[in-house]
Parts: sequence; C-alpha cells; structure tokens
Amino acid sequence: MKKITLLFALLLFFSCSKKLFNDKWAKEKSPSEFKAVFETTKGNFEIYAKREWSPEGVDRLYSLIKNGFYKDVAIFRVVPNFVAQFGIHNDSIINNRWSKIGINDEPVNVKNDSMTIAFARGGVKTRTTQIFINLKDNHRLDELEYSGVKGFPVIAKVTKGAENVLKFYDKYGDKLGFRQDSIQKYGNKYIQKKYPEIDFIIKASIIK
Repeated sequence: MKKITLLFALLLFFSCSKKLFNDKWAKEKSPSEFKAVFETTKGNFEIYAKREWSPEGVDRLYSLIKNGFYKDVAIFRVVPNFVAQFGIHNDSIINNRWSKIGINDEPVNVKNDSMTIAFARGGVKTRTTQIFINLKDNHRLDELEYSGVKGFPVIAKVTKGAENVLKFYDKYGDKLGFRQDSIQKYGNKYIQKKYPEIDFIIKASIIK
C-alpha cells in the first residue's frame, strides 16, 4: 500500500510540475510586439513590449506571462524613487527550473526612462524571471558595468496604470532585496508573516 501511495504521489508531482513548467517554454519566440496587463493588489497596469528592443529578453517576458509565471508573485523590492522589482515564484521548484535557463546578454537599445521595464541580473547570462520597473529616469543603468555585463536592456514600458505602480508599498525599501534566498526557500508564507504590507502581482496575461 505504501509503495502504491508513493507512486501516486510521484505521478501527481510530475504531472503538476509539467503544467507549471515545460522546457520548450524557454525557447518560445514572442510576436514583434505585444501588450499585457498585470493585475495587482493596488490595481492594474498595462505594458507594451517590442521585440527589437531586446529580442531574447522580450521572448522570455512573453513566455513567462503567457505560461502563468506571474501569479501570486510578491513585489518584494520597492525602493522609493528607484525601482519596483518582482519575479520570484511562490513555488521553489518552478524558480529552480527557470533559474537554470538564463538568457543571453544583450545591449541596451532603449534608455531606462521612468516606467520602463528590464530584467534584473547579477552577472553573465543571469536574466531569468526577475524584472523591475523604473520609478524614475534611471539612465545610469544604461551604462552600469557589473560582474562582466554592461547595462540593463529595456524590454517593455508601462503604458497604463503608472499611478498604481507608484502605490506599491515601499516602506520596507531594500530589506527583502537582501533576503531573496528566504523568499526562494519559504515562498509567500515567509513574506506575509514577516512583511505583511508587501503588494502582489495577482496575475498577468497577454492582451489579444
């Protein structure tokens, strides 16, 4: 009986994992341009993405949105007059799968103006799932060199709902930016217990 129960649990696990992640998603190509809407605890905002700005970056963003990655995702790092960052999934298994498939680095073709969006990265080929919204003109991010890469390529722009983006709770500042390992390991329960005011992306979807 125990063997049957274990087998059933494993089958259920792999079935669920397949629905939440598929290797082919990391190879998807986006349209030349697309729009998407993000529903958040502070209201909606819409974005516009253009593939020529950062082809691999826009491809990844499109795939993440299309395949439901940004669902119940904490906006864990909101630094006033700088950036609002999110992109750590509540499920550590999903995080691990995506984090192993970083996309190639690309040049900055569009300035990091206020309300533009770029992938966070900490070195060569580390753009995976975390993105940030510039809360002001951050042009120094166009040229900033760090760990072998230069700049943060813009992949999209907020076109509607900027006023809602500016409402994201920012009193924790960079505290959770330094606790990403805990978020990865313990998920939303950790955030809601330790940092209850944090806002969330409820879900994101492509506008057809």
